[in-house]
Amino acid sequence: MLDLNLDGKTILITGGTGSFGKRFVERILNDYPNIKKLIVFSRDELKQFEMAQVFSPEKYSAMRYFLGDIRDYPRFKRACQGVDIIVHAAALKQVPAAEYNPMEFIKTNINGAQNIIDASLGSEVKIVVALSTDKAAAPVNLYGATKLCSDKLFITSNNLRGSRDIKFSVVRYGNVMGSRGSVIPFFLKKRNEGVLPITNIEMTRFNILLDEGVDMVLYAIKNALGGEIFVPKIPSYKITDIAEAIAPSCKIKEIGIRPGEKLHEEMITETDSYFTIDIGKQYVILPNDSFSQKTKYLDHYNGKPVDLGFRYTSDKNEEWLNVEQLRELIKKHLDENFLPL
Repeated sequence: MLDLNLDGKTILITGGTGSFGKRFVERILNDYPNIKKLIVFSRDELKQFEMAQVFSPEKYSAMRYFLGDIRDYPRFKRACQGVDIIVHAAALKQVPAAEYNPMEFIKTNINGAQNIIDASLGSEVKIVVALSTDKAAAPVNLYGATKLCSDKLFITSNNLRGSRDIKFSVVRYGNVMGSRGSVIPFFLKKRNEGVLPITNIEMTRFNILLDEGVDMVLYAIKNALGGEIFVPKIPSYKITDIAEAIAPSCKIKEIGIRPGEKLHEEMITETDSYFTIDIGKQYVILPNDSFSQKTKYLDHYNGKPVDLGFRYTSDKNEEWLNVEQLRELIKKHLDENFLPL
């Protein structure tokens, strides 16, 4: 548990009924019992109803469920009353859907981000932490482009705060193990057919556990100066090793990279290296106008600048998960009855 004082604080999480939101809520309720309010803001009433069966206001007096869409500024502004901290996890995320429905992703991921910023600046919110994605680094698809734009909006909003006591920061990480739409649940489902479709056998991905993502957000809440993008140091895996871990008896069928898909993930670009510091368990990308303040960030985080030209990509990683480690993680975090077939 992070040494973080949330006594008497009110936290609002957008997209709070998603995988991250559920785990974040569980951690906050278990680890910080003296929180004043924990508000789940989302647009799906059924998911809120189902979540309230687990985290009910009757059992957890801090829990609140606020129905709304981040596209709706007046509604979100109303939800911000009395809020100290916002964790922004709401987004449209499916890459193929973004290619087919670009304006819907722009309305949610970009316009919705600006609504959160405007509402925060117009209320008493002190800290905003937005969740990003590896796809926002050198984006090749519309989803990644909308999240890059969102990241830029949150980072530059620190220039608008004036004398206000408010900080905007971003947490960026790769694939969450077992999240909806990710490769592991897909392979677990497809293995009964005897063939696993793989887009490219050279493909690699970063891997982060849900609790590690929560830890990153809590770290940002406690430590952010404002304007940073936090990037965790996490292991990579080869897509073929995932296939071997889940279904060694299955045949592999290479089907080609889908539109908007990368062969390898990237979280820090070569250009980012000019503004990136290494603080041990993670990297911090500083705001682009931070040269004059770089010493402040280095001292605050006790970090050191990375080498110029440094890139953080899934294929050039120093830490890798092998087949046995992947099996152990699947059994521990996704399905205790898992056995390779």
